[in-house]
Formats: sequence, C-alpha cells, structure tokens
Amino acid sequence: MVGRRPGVGPQAEKREAFARLIARGVSNAEACRIVGINRRTGKRWRHGREVRSSSGRVLHYAPVITKRKREVSPRYLSEEERVRIGDLRRAGLGVRDIARQLGRDPGTISRELRRNADKQSRYRPFAAQRLAAERRARPGRGKLVGDPPLRVFVADRLGKRWSPEQIAQALREAFPGRPERHVVHETIYQAVYRPELGGLHRELPRALRTGRCRRKPHRRSDQRRAGSLTGMTMLDQRPAKAAQRSEAGHWEGDLITGVSNRSAIGTLVDRASRFTILLHLPGRHTAEEVRDALIAAFARLPASLRRSLAWDQGKELALHGEITTALGMPVFFCDKASPWQRP
Repeated sequence: MVGRRPGVGPQAEKREAFARLIARGVSNAEACRIVGINRRTGKRWRHGREVRSSSGRVLHYAPVITKRKREVSPRYLSEEERVRIGDLRRAGLGVRDIARQLGRDPGTISRELRRNADKQSRYRPFAAQRLAAERRARPGRGKLVGDPPLRVFVADRLGKRWSPEQIAQALREAFPGRPERHVVHETIYQAVYRPELGGLHRELPRALRTGRCRRKPHRRSDQRRAGSLTGMTMLDQRPAKAAQRSEAGHWEGDLITGVSNRSAIGTLVDRASRFTILLHLPGRHTAEEVRDALIAAFARLPASLRRSLAWDQGKELALHGEITTALGMPVFFCDKASPWQRP
C-alpha cells in the first residue's frame, strides 16, 4: 500500500502575519508578497471560504479579518492592543514590560496571555480577539431558569392573563422571606420575549395583554425623537402686547387633522382682530409642507401684520427657523403638552 503524500502543514504563522499587515492597511497584493503566499491564497484568507472534502464534508474557514468591528468599552483590550501584545511577547518582553508599554495593569496582561493562548501555550492575537468576542457575546442565564418554583409561579400567572407588573408585586407577597425570588417586571418581560434565556414557553407572549410576539422597542427618556423641535423660543418670551391683544399681527397657529391623520388643515388666528386664515394642505402635512404653506400665507401680508406666531410643540413646525428667516417673524412655542397656554 502506497502511503499518501503529506499535505501542506499549517500556516498559522503566515496567517497571523498576513492578518496583521491587512489590519495595518497594507494592500492584499503587498501583504501576499511580504508573507510569501499566492494572491489567491491571500484572498481566501481575507474573505473566508468553504471547502468540500473527499468525504463530502464541508469545511468552513473563517476570514482572518472581519469587515465590521463591534465597538467595545475601552476597559477591554482592543484588537490593536492584542497585536502589540503578540509582537512584544515574541520580542521576549515580560508581562510587566508589556503592561508598561500598553498602559495596562500587569494582571490584565497576565490574564490575557493565560486565557487566550492556544493548546500549545502560544499567543495568537487574532485568535485571542475572536475568543474574547465570543465570550462577550455569550448571554447569561436568566433568573427564572435556575429557579423552577419561580418559573412555575410566573408562567401560571401569565396564563391567567396577569400583567408582569402584577406578577412582580405578587412575588413579594408570595415569597416575603425570599428576596432572591423578587424580580422586577422588566425581568418577566425579558423572560417572555426571550424564552431561551428565561425558560418560559414560546407561546407565552400571546398571553400578554398586547398579544405581541415581538417586543416593541422603547426610546430612552433622554433620546430625542426624530423630527422633534430644537432651538425653540418659549411663549413666556412673547411681547406683552400679544398677551394684551392690543396690537395686530400676533398670530396663533394650529394644525387640525382628520381621521387617522390622513388629512389636515392649518389655522392662523390674529389675537387682536380674530381674523382667521386657513392653510390649504392637500397632500401630506409634514414640516416641509407646513413651512411652505405658512410662508405663502404670511407673504401676502405687510410686515406690520407679521409680528409673531405662537404654536404648540407639534413636529409639523420642526422648520420654524426657516419660517423666521423667510418672514422676519419670530415663532414662540407653548410648553410641552400645554396648548392651553395660548388663551
């Protein structure tokens, strides 16, 4: 029996060197020339590939450089830092010397070399980066998974159409001396919508009062809504004559919408004379449409009748700055959810 010819040995060192060059911005052709590999090999290493073996098994080779890097906290080692650790380690530097050059604690470097080395105790930076990323992405176990009585209690109440808020309160009454079984309603929502973490049945989302199978995303309290107003001047800064109704040219505006917000009409009322102008909005009533309608309506009036405009904080006036610039008329806004401030 004739023995098979041995294949090409592992090229881990060349792959690491190639990946390091690509990460530093070297072109594919130049990196292949420096490392000593064929351009086709470099392309396969860079983008990954699938190979079918003689037995029919498909082998997957991951790319050495990922196209998109996930932003992580600076408290974790970055890919660039791991490359420097690998270079300094090969140069013979010790843990404390490496830590001093990177500005890191020696314990961080020691732990990195210990946790992310391969089976031969060799440190390869890109392999270490993948291992660290996989550990960060691995989700933790939910609180309900490790406590069967707690999971049964929550699932039973959800089946009875209780809300997560009611269940969270009932847990404190049912287990008064077991604070480890006291959870907030957010924990129950996460267990419902992510059963792989919470251990609940996949049909339970339908037991919620909303009946949604997917959770509706919520904005943070400090996150600005798209199209919201900026640079507002509030109504308390409006001239006193406007509040006294003793001078013409101070207007109050509003938007009246129809069924399902599919139609709208704008109204402009002079505070002194009660003269009313209607804004024709035949199509959409976006900020651009309302801006154009307001400029067209007020442009017909003399400057003495364009002293100020009051509006609520509706998004249709998001372009109030352009209205002021075009007409020379300041726009004042009520406080949020307070349209009654325009008496």
